[in-house]
Amino acid sequence: MSAAKTVTDLLQPGADEAVAIAAPGRPSLTYAGLRKHVAGTVRRLNQLGIGRNDPVAIVLPNGPEMATAFLSVAAAATTAPLNPAYREEEFEFYLSDLKAKLLLVEAGSETPARAVARKHGIRVAELTIPSGAASGLFDISGSPAGDGPSRGGMAESGDIALVLHTSGTTSRPKLVPLSQQNICASAASVARSLALGPGDRCLNVMPLFHIHGLIAAVLSSLGAGASVFCTPGFNGLKFFSWLQEATPSWYTAVPTMHQTILERAARNREVVEAARLRLIRSSSASLPPRVMQALEETFHAPVIESYGMTEAAHQMTSNPLPPRERKPGSVGVAAGPEVSIMDKDGRLLPSGSVGEVVIRGPNVTLGYQNNPEANAAGFTNGWFRTGDEGTIDEAGYLRLTGRLKEIINRGGEKISPREVDEILLDHPAVLQAVTFAMPHDKLGEDVAAALILHPGAAATEKEIREFVAQRLAGFKVPRRVLFLGEIPKGPTGKLQRIGLAEKLGLVRNKR
Repeated sequence: MSAAKTVTDLLQPGADEAVAIAAPGRPSLTYAGLRKHVAGTVRRLNQLGIGRNDPVAIVLPNGPEMATAFLSVAAAATTAPLNPAYREEEFEFYLSDLKAKLLLVEAGSETPARAVARKHGIRVAELTIPSGAASGLFDISGSPAGDGPSRGGMAESGDIALVLHTSGTTSRPKLVPLSQQNICASAASVARSLALGPGDRCLNVMPLFHIHGLIAAVLSSLGAGASVFCTPGFNGLKFFSWLQEATPSWYTAVPTMHQTILERAARNREVVEAARLRLIRSSSASLPPRVMQALEETFHAPVIESYGMTEAAHQMTSNPLPPRERKPGSVGVAAGPEVSIMDKDGRLLPSGSVGEVVIRGPNVTLGYQNNPEANAAGFTNGWFRTGDEGTIDEAGYLRLTGRLKEIINRGGEKISPREVDEILLDHPAVLQAVTFAMPHDKLGEDVAAALILHPGAAATEKEIREFVAQRLAGFKVPRRVLFLGEIPKGPTGKLQRIGLAEKLGLVRNKR
C-alpha cells in the first residue's frame, strides 16, 4: 500500500475490530468505530460551515476526546490545538493570530477562550460525551450554517492539516502550517524508526496541544494499526497505575518526565517488573546519558532518543532500535528528512564539523504563515535552518551542542549549556540541572546553573563548582549555582533556559 497522504488515508489500515483508542477506566474504541466517528464529525463540521483549510481552534483537556477531535478536525479542516491552561491574554493573541473560524470547547467548561472568541466573532461549538461512550466518541453542538463551507468533504494532501505556534522564547511566536502530507510523512517516519505494528500500544502522557504527543504518540500509532492509551496528561503519581492498566509496549516523554518516573520506580517495583515495554522513547529536549542508563536498567528496555521540532512535523532524527548502535548523548541518524550541517554563509559542511543543523524533506513545513522575514532567515537553498548547533559523525549520528540562541558568550568564549548540564548531572546529589546565561558587566554573559537535588541529598555551591572545575575548563564553570525546589518549565515539561536569569532575579534593573 502506498504511503498515506492524508489523515483519512492514514486511518484505513487498522483492522475493524482492533482497538484504536483507549483511556483509563473507559471502554475502548475500535478502528471501525473511529473511522465512523471521523466521517460523522467531518459531516457535522461541514453543516457548521467549516471546510477544508478553515482553522478550528480546539481547547480541550488531554484525553481520548482531544485525540479524536484532532483527527476528526484534521480530516475536514485545519486543526489548531491550544493549551487549555492559557489565560485570557494568551487566548487573545492565539485566536486572533489563527483567524479561527470556530472554537471547539468542552460543554460546561469555563475556559476564558469563550469570551475571547465572542469578542472576535468566532463561533463556539461545544463537545459533549454521551454517557457510557467508548473512548474518544463525542457529539458537537451548534447551529447549522445557512450556506455550507466553500470546500467541504475530506481534506486533500496539500491542504493544511495542523497549525501550531513556535514557543516564542526569543521573539513573537511564529505560526507553523503543516500539510496533510507533512504530518503523515512524519508519523510514518516515527512508526518506521520504532518498528510499530498492530500489536503495539503507546501509553501517551504528552500534552495533545503539542507536536510530540500528536504525531509521535497518536498519529504514528494509528498509522501502524496500533493503539494509543490516552491519559489526562503526565502525572508521576498515576503513571504506574496507567502502566499496569494499559499494558503498553512503549511510551514517549520528555526527559523531566522520565526523571520523575525514575524517582518513583522503586516504590512501584512490582508494576515495573510486570511491565513488558519493548522500548522507551525520549524527545523534545536532551536526555542526560545517566538518565538513559537508569531507564534501561529499571525497565529492561532500550531507550530511543529522538530529535524533533514543530517545523518538521516533529521527527528529524532518531537513535535506531537494537541491534543497531544507540549512542548516548546523540539524537541518532536521519529518520525522516535529510539532515546536514551548514555554516552561517550557507555552505554544507563535512562530517565532524560543527555548525547549524539543517533539514529538508516531505515532513518539513513550506514556510511560516504570513511571515516573510522569518522565512527569509529560516530557509537557505531549500534547507530549513533549525537554529540548533550540532555535528554529524562519520556514521551519520547527530550530536547537538546547543541552541544557537542559548549558546553562552562569555567574553568571546562560546559555551554550550548542554555540555555543562551533563557534567552537573553526574554529581550524585543532582537530580535536575539547567545551565543558562546570566548578564555580566564586563564579559557580557557568564555561566549560571539552577539545580534540584535528590530528596535527602545535600550539596553546596562551592562543592558543585569544584566538581565541574575538575571536568571542564575554568571559563565553563558556573559562577552562580542556585538550588531550587522547582525549575521553571514550559507547557510541555521542557526546562526553560532563555529568560531564566530574569525569572530567578539575576538581572539587575538599570536606572
